[in-house]
Amino acid sequence: MSSNNNRDEKNFSQAALDYHKAEPKGKIEVIPSKPHSSQRDLSLAYSPGVAVPCMEIHDKPETVYDYTGKGNLVAVISNGTAVLGLGDIGAEASKPVMEGKGLLFKIFADINVFDIEIDEKDPDKFIEIVKGIAPTFGGINLEDIKAPEAFYIEQRLKEELNIPLMHDDQHGTAIISAAALINSLQIANKDIDKVKMVVNGAGAAAIACTKLYISLGLKKENVLMCDSKGVINHKRENLTPEKLDFIAQTDIETLEDAVKGSDVFVGLSKGNVMTPEMLLSMNENPIVFALANPDPEIAYDLALETRKDVIMATGRSDYPNQVNNVLGFPYIFRGALDVQSTGINEEMKLAAVHAIADLAKEPVPEAVILAYNVQNLQFGRDYFIPKPFDNRLITKVSSAVAKAAIESGVARKTITDFEEYEHQLLDRMGRDERLVRMMQSRAKSNPKRITLGNAEEYNVLKAAQILYEEGIAFPSLLGDKKYIKEQMERYGITLDVPIIDPSDDDQKENRKKYRETLWKLRQRKGMNEYKAKRYVRQRDYFGPLMLKHGDTDGLIVGFSKNYTSVLRPVLEVIEKDKGVDKVAAMMMILSEKKPIFFADTSINQNPTSEDLVNIAKMAEFTVKSFAIEPRIAMLGFENFAAISETSKKVAKAVSILHEKYPKMIVDGEIQPDFAMNADHLSDYPFSKLGTTPANTFIFPNLESANLSYKIIRGMKVAQVIGPILMGLKQPVHVLQMRSSVDEIVNLATIAVLDAQRREKKSI
Repeated sequence: MSSNNNRDEKNFSQAALDYHKAEPKGKIEVIPSKPHSSQRDLSLAYSPGVAVPCMEIHDKPETVYDYTGKGNLVAVISNGTAVLGLGDIGAEASKPVMEGKGLLFKIFADINVFDIEIDEKDPDKFIEIVKGIAPTFGGINLEDIKAPEAFYIEQRLKEELNIPLMHDDQHGTAIISAAALINSLQIANKDIDKVKMVVNGAGAAAIACTKLYISLGLKKENVLMCDSKGVINHKRENLTPEKLDFIAQTDIETLEDAVKGSDVFVGLSKGNVMTPEMLLSMNENPIVFALANPDPEIAYDLALETRKDVIMATGRSDYPNQVNNVLGFPYIFRGALDVQSTGINEEMKLAAVHAIADLAKEPVPEAVILAYNVQNLQFGRDYFIPKPFDNRLITKVSSAVAKAAIESGVARKTITDFEEYEHQLLDRMGRDERLVRMMQSRAKSNPKRITLGNAEEYNVLKAAQILYEEGIAFPSLLGDKKYIKEQMERYGITLDVPIIDPSDDDQKENRKKYRETLWKLRQRKGMNEYKAKRYVRQRDYFGPLMLKHGDTDGLIVGFSKNYTSVLRPVLEVIEKDKGVDKVAAMMMILSEKKPIFFADTSINQNPTSEDLVNIAKMAEFTVKSFAIEPRIAMLGFENFAAISETSKKVAKAVSILHEKYPKMIVDGEIQPDFAMNADHLSDYPFSKLGTTPANTFIFPNLESANLSYKIIRGMKVAQVIGPILMGLKQPVHVLQMRSSVDEIVNLATIAVLDAQRREKKSI
């Protein structure tokens, strides 16, 4: 090993120690979930108030789920006999792993965990200990228990307990790899009931995987299982009961001979046991799951170098198609807990398998692509298993598991509205995505034609794909048709949507009518017919003219040019709404708390008091369109003092608003931190904001608004949507330069809602 590798390993080892040693110690903690600041709170939480729910549970045991946290509490239990790749290191040494498992439960599925390390290797005694503490928990995750004891322990506990229980090392790996098998067979164009499989490894995971594959249709007679002594065949003696199920009637004895002519290799053993020659001996489009960690049975790069047609998964995160248990166990337990299941049965496991497999075939959200620093992800050889940070897993897998529990009769609680259940699942994750979900749901109910400029760009193309496939809008692509098609082919994006090239022959009639319109609009403002004829070949004018003529319902432009240059043609073509003197722009900021709105962020450099009044009124109308009550703070760097010229300007605007619009919830001038804090607001009892924090902020000038939202955007502490143009007669929005795919999708969604609102108003 090189000195660089030694140094890297040493640095990583020290970083791991520092990470775990940092205060507070450990990776999970217990925090209060109820008010506890007053004596009354404490008397309700403990004595004497706690006696009341105790007796309720005594009289009706099922109410324990109503009055305690049992229904969202899982025990991660181990005796430390088979820890990761470390082996039998004992119960206490396994604690960091169990804490880590608890962390994953919490961050991926919002499940609370107590990790419990039991210093007991005797299976029967271990079972009795677990049974004794089981009433505390809504579910039990067994972890890192060596085979064959693991089979016996799990089987007995499943029979003797009535809560969800799973040995994740067995079934987690089985579920994720089974989903990978379904999809890889589809890519290889092979049928599961015809393929020949070699399983290298005969421990808990290998046995569970093979049994699950058989339940999916794999023929048992087509499986050769190998352990450290070779193929488990009819010549072998002294086999464990679990291995007896996989005795093959064959004279083949070595792994090397077993893989010849096989279709699938599943490695759950140790690194580097598969040679290039062995891989070459497999059938066409061989499927290789090299799941040993950290060193796979055959290295990913070596496998691809050996055979270009290999379809491969590993257990590592630095290669495509990671078989990672975190894709399964948090969401399986989430679904099981939410229906108070009495166990985790085969139907629930298979439901998880198919949900995970199906998810890999759906368009991948931009957040996932950014998280993994890849250009594009689409179903195929390099992507047939979802990524762990795909936040759709919680809705797809948990819902599928919950449904299977209900349908198979092991659920004690029924879910009737699964759409609402999915919303609740997302709300658990501490992200304020509810507003975006609401907007997209409204858009899908009546999608509109949205034209996207700069359609040669990958982000715009990917956004169009999502808008189209999710049913949010009917997108059309505006730009150079030939180049757009080349880019679509380059990025593997297939879209059956209109491509509109302003210079193309099929736009000849449109160019003629658009030229006449543009000339009439601008002939007394320096535009002659020749200029109009030239300008309509430019997308910056062609797009707004499409909107003007009703050839599209909404327009999204920008992305690669500065905001002002793209906005100018829009303002020259699209009229302002009735009563609007100046258009303005607003940003929607989605943090972990409630959404807030900033205006004006992009257009008015130094608005007058009257401009601020108009901006506030437009902002009020726009915020209301999202079904949110606007509470508007007119910002300044003083609180109700009006000493500086800026503060005087803002105070004058507030005075006009109070006089003309007495029902409007608006006040200022006020500093933003005071406007967002109920305690601070209580110092100003005269304010119309009362003690409820503001959610809409009108800035005194463009610089302060623009810089504020860009700091938030740059810090990536919140999702930023916009700029939302306010004051135009038709839905058109100008993207920030280099907008992300999500930002484009969100702004296009707002354009759909705007078009819906205008359609409803006209009717």
